[in-house]
Amino acid sequence: MTVATFIGAILALLTLETMFWLLAGVLVGIIVGGLPGLGPPLGMAIILPLTIPLNAADAIILLVGVYSGSMYGGSIAAILINTPGVSSSAATMFDGYPMSKQGKAATALSISATASAFAGLFTIAALILFSPVLIQMVLAVGTPERFLVALLGLSMITVITRGSFAKGLLAGAAGLLVTTVGSAQPIAIDRRYAESLLLYDGIDFVAVLIGLFAIAEMMKLAGQEGGIAEGDVVIDRAGIKDGIVETVRRPVTVFKSGMIGMIVGAIPGAGATVSNFVAYSEAVRASPDPDTFGSGNPVGVVASEASNNGTVAGSLVPAISFGIPGSSSTAVLIGGLLMHGLQPGPSMFQVEGELGLTYTMLLALLVGNVVILIFGLSAVTRLGYLTKIDTDYIIPIVIVLSFLGTYALRINPIDIVTIIVFGIIGFYMVRYNYSVIAFVLGVVLGDIAESNLYTALQISGGTYDIFYNPFAYGRPLSFVLTVTILLLLFGPLVKGQLNRLRGE
Repeated sequence: MTVATFIGAILALLTLETMFWLLAGVLVGIIVGGLPGLGPPLGMAIILPLTIPLNAADAIILLVGVYSGSMYGGSIAAILINTPGVSSSAATMFDGYPMSKQGKAATALSISATASAFAGLFTIAALILFSPVLIQMVLAVGTPERFLVALLGLSMITVITRGSFAKGLLAGAAGLLVTTVGSAQPIAIDRRYAESLLLYDGIDFVAVLIGLFAIAEMMKLAGQEGGIAEGDVVIDRAGIKDGIVETVRRPVTVFKSGMIGMIVGAIPGAGATVSNFVAYSEAVRASPDPDTFGSGNPVGVVASEASNNGTVAGSLVPAISFGIPGSSSTAVLIGGLLMHGLQPGPSMFQVEGELGLTYTMLLALLVGNVVILIFGLSAVTRLGYLTKIDTDYIIPIVIVLSFLGTYALRINPIDIVTIIVFGIIGFYMVRYNYSVIAFVLGVVLGDIAESNLYTALQISGGTYDIFYNPFAYGRPLSFVLTVTILLLLFGPLVKGQLNRLRGE
């Protein structure tokens, strides 16, 4: 990166027209992210045809603004109505919604805005400074590593499960079972799907999430009078200050969760949903009081939201460096690049290529996170009043938005059935103390693990040593991930045995 290129990128960004499209993108993204079931891919896809009259820089900045804004916007619905506005906000619900029920909606929302903005700022800055190194890291991650990252996420069930461990494992296994519906990818072997082509592509995990959280929670609220919050709700600017203080007091959590988001986001096929749960699970593991998570611990909101916007920076690495979509959102972004005559690849980081546009885009994300911080904190007291609206009004609105958003994703009637079925399942899982988090991990990571397992075994000729033998295939990262998974699974058992021996 030359100084002249960097200064040129700053000047290009600071034009009135470009700043307008950045602001518009972020605000549209926040709205789209806050609507259950929509999320960044659909929002970006709707915006994409509208960018045709724009020049390449303004078009790409508009798209990345929608991407970044929707990552934060998803937390609004997650915190206020226990509905993941985007799938990557699922972990935010675990502690954000209980805070709303305790009358701390303003605090939770300000934590979300502050953690999202801070993590987004430093991860984008890191991407600008260390992009050459990050590109080499992405090159080292192949199919075996992607399978192991998914397996690492599944092994987190041992960390996040509270209460009956057997119930946690059963819930995780049930989540994995859901992903077996439809044809097996990438080998396209047909599995039983009730002789219906509607199930050929499987069960959409976004529909499952909306059913488990939105519909199940509305069923629960149907028997509750008044608003979401239990008791009197005090929504004032003091809650904003408390949220900022809660976030600033935990720089290690913000930094660690942001970096988890950035690293996992750079792995094609992993995405923000995986990083969201990994960061949340790591916060639980590192906490001196893990039993408070899931009942309104602000650290859970900090970790979850910091990982979201950290993922945005990471997902751009494979997208603009190799044209590899790390998620469905970056797939739309790549489509925008191609539509405007830009070819993702090494030229995006070459002075004689599109380096100026690349750094204009990254600087736009820096400014976009400042917009998220300002808007998020200024709108907290207004958004917080949603928790005081009578549930007789909230329930039908949330249900209608959930159905519309879910159906709009794939235009598949089976998704409507899915949210109803899993709404009932989620309601009874909570009633009988089964881990919803473990179930969600199985649903989210099952497809990723399966498709990458098939491909990795095809590469190795059917032998499993590709996952643990660094000498046979020259993949030391696979070995490191395998050791990490084993330590996570068996470390607590070994630690317990050692403590027992010391006691004796």
